[in-house]
Amino acid sequence: MPANETTIHTGRKCYIQPASNDPRRIQTGHVIPTESYSDQPYVVRTDDGCWLLTVTTGGGEEGSGGQHVISMRSADRGKTWSEPVDLEPADGPEASYAVLLKTGYGRVYCFYNHNTDNIRSVKADNPPFPAGKCTRVDSLGHYVFRYTDDNGRSWSKKRYDVPMRLFEIDRENADRGKLLYFWNVGKPFCIDGEAFVSIHKVGGYGEGVFTRSEGALLLSPNILTERDPEKLVWQTLPEGEIGLCSPAEGGPIAEEQSYVVASDGSIHVVYRTVDGFPAQSVSRNRGRSFAAPAYRTYADGRPMKHPRAANFMWRCENGKYLYWFHNHGGRDYEDRNPVWLCGGIEADTPEGKALIWSQPEILLYDDDPMIRMSYPDFLEENGRYFFTETQKDVARIHEIDPTLLEGLWGQLEGHFALKPAPLLDVRQKDKKATMPILPSFSVRDNHAPDYQTLSTRCGFTLALDVLGNAPEGALLFTTMDETHKGIRISVGDRALILEMGDGVTGAIWHSDPFLLPGHSHQAAFIVDGGHRVILCVVDGILQDGGTFRQFGFGRFSPWLNDVNAGAANLGEYIKRMRVYGSALRVSAVIGMHCAAISNHKNIKEAHLCHTSLSPERVTAD
Repeated sequence: MPANETTIHTGRKCYIQPASNDPRRIQTGHVIPTESYSDQPYVVRTDDGCWLLTVTTGGGEEGSGGQHVISMRSADRGKTWSEPVDLEPADGPEASYAVLLKTGYGRVYCFYNHNTDNIRSVKADNPPFPAGKCTRVDSLGHYVFRYTDDNGRSWSKKRYDVPMRLFEIDRENADRGKLLYFWNVGKPFCIDGEAFVSIHKVGGYGEGVFTRSEGALLLSPNILTERDPEKLVWQTLPEGEIGLCSPAEGGPIAEEQSYVVASDGSIHVVYRTVDGFPAQSVSRNRGRSFAAPAYRTYADGRPMKHPRAANFMWRCENGKYLYWFHNHGGRDYEDRNPVWLCGGIEADTPEGKALIWSQPEILLYDDDPMIRMSYPDFLEENGRYFFTETQKDVARIHEIDPTLLEGLWGQLEGHFALKPAPLLDVRQKDKKATMPILPSFSVRDNHAPDYQTLSTRCGFTLALDVLGNAPEGALLFTTMDETHKGIRISVGDRALILEMGDGVTGAIWHSDPFLLPGHSHQAAFIVDGGHRVILCVVDGILQDGGTFRQFGFGRFSPWLNDVNAGAANLGEYIKRMRVYGSALRVSAVIGMHCAAISNHKNIKEAHLCHTSLSPERVTAD
């Protein structure tokens, strides 16, 4: 047996499980060496073919003294890294939140916060800060840069300030603009020889650390060609006194802006709020002004959901887009696990290019729901796709299966990958069928110390066609025996109820309410044994909780083992049932729905009908 495989015996079937486990699990990535704290592991490819990475690190927690910026180089796509180079010393004032800009002639600039004046506290609301002072001083002071002309082996001896024009939010801070509060996570971008660097202005400190924020851009028209840093020209955008804010109905937080440039030169931006939704806007005059902000939506017009966490987007070399977010309606910093990814493409509107977005897939996860992943970067190289991420104490880099991304883009373009054949495909007239053996979620590891539990990372998918007259309490499908081992699907409160049990441990998950009298529906439960989550897709739509609840996905116990039980029994209100021996991707389930409604027509036409993506529905973001 190859060294990278493990035999898993379930008692009824033997599976060969790769020892590397699910590649979405963050522990399968390559660790980026840092000190105790690590944030914003951002990468550029240098002219000598290596990767240059900067990261904010330190010996304590986020915001502690000694926080500083380091750089490292990798010649093997992030598997190993060179010894770190300090851009600022650990015993100096706080230096934080670095981003990189590479010029056409090879120079790389690194921009970061620097507490140059060594301010030790700022005025703040009370509560939560004692005596009305905040002693966290890593998001204020001066915005600065150093540069490297040797691909990151060394950096300029001198540190240079970037001037920032004051906005209303600066003049209204506790220091009346004499001390600037700000930070940045957004990567720089370029348009026709001009470079733009993001900045997030802060209006005050208090509950949630920052009590008010908005986005701005620092434009340099000559940084990509002028080699004397003293001669660089800077302009603060947008014009006027107010930056990028939340929508009119939203709260005071609008921060961590992430930008992409579309093929027509328009600047598209997305950013976090405390409203339960990500905000977005577009500028069609190179950042001089932005359209009124709105909440981001999917291609079919449904709002996306996202907490107060980084949500980033990137333009790929193929001209398509990727979007990282967390797919739930939280209003605080929590629940950044799992990470979800959407695909995007451009659409024409009378105003110019708009970006439209697919439904998401899980990109990365940690087994522990309390672990939080954020502040990613994205890099392409020779058709391969890589993401970085950090838990704030461990940063990693991950290579991503390109078929995942192709499936996301395929949702919008009408191209769907072939799905595996079902283990079971029965119709209502059959009433009863022999249930196939489903993979166990976990087994006894006979090779581990103390024979502990081993997660197989396996799962399954249940796809069913529900008749429109299914009443409350109707039993649609069951394999469950008298010990409560097996699977049962029933109807309750206009929702489908999935129950699973191994005779000792059980799980129940309710879909969002969707059943309509007189309407038949196609539904699928994706039971994902990797992150132990249950997803529900109804009529080609991945449920996200809507207005009913914060989450559309549910978790089940890591101790739930084997749900194989009796025969498959179909109720009278189910038209068809299919059982798959793996957790299908969301894109595959959407493809199944589009194929079903196409009635042998072109699948792309069926999907466009499903998403209502007609020219009238496409609006500029």
